[in-house]
Amino acid sequence: MPLDFTAIDFETANSSNASACAVGLVRVRAGRVVAQTGWLIRPPAGYDRFFELNTRIHGIREEDVADAKTWSEQLGDLTAFAGADVLVAHNAGFDMAVLQRASEACADVVPPYRYACSLQAARKVYDLASYRLPFVAAEAGFAEFAHHNAVADALACAHVMIDIAGRLGVDDVDDLAAAARIRVSRIAVAAAPETSFPAAVA
Repeated sequence: MPLDFTAIDFETANSSNASACAVGLVRVRAGRVVAQTGWLIRPPAGYDRFFELNTRIHGIREEDVADAKTWSEQLGDLTAFAGADVLVAHNAGFDMAVLQRASEACADVVPPYRYACSLQAARKVYDLASYRLPFVAAEAGFAEFAHHNAVADALACAHVMIDIAGRLGVDDVDDLAAAARIRVSRIAVAAAPETSFPAAVA
C-alpha cells in the first residue's frame, strides 16, 4: 500500500484538551503532500477561556475565534478532509486527546481513527539532542516554518513521516510503524448510534 495519511495538529486555548482553537490538516498520498488546510475553532462552551500562556505560544486570542465555527460545526469539515486515513501527529497523544475531549464536551461522535506518532518514530530513527518538532523537522529537511501555527506544524509533521519512511525504505504507515518499532493505535470511542463517516479522499 502507498504511504497515505493525514497529518493533524491542534492548538488549544488553555490547559484543557477540550479547548481546541485551531486545527491544521495535511493530506499525503504516495509519500507526497497533495493538500493542506486549516482554520480557527471557537472552543466548546466551558472550555473557551484563553490563557495568556497559550496565546503567547500560538498568538490566537478570544476575539480571533469569535466568528469561527464551533467544534460541532467544524467537525464535519475535519472528518471530510481526513476521511478514513490514518492520522499522524507529533506527540499524537495530545492531538488525539483534543479530538476526543472536545468531541465529548459537545456530545459529538468522533470516528475511531487509527493514528501514529511522528515523535515516537523520530526517537527511534533520528539521533538528536531534542525531539521537539522544529529540530525533528530540520533533520527531515523541513526547516524554518512557523512553529505553533497549526497548518505549518501539520506540514512539518507530514514531512517528518515522509522522511522517516524513506530512511526505513517503507511505503506504508503500518510498515513504517513496524520498522520503527512503534504502534499504530486507535482512538477509543464510546458506544454511540452507528454513524457513517466519509471515506478517504484520493
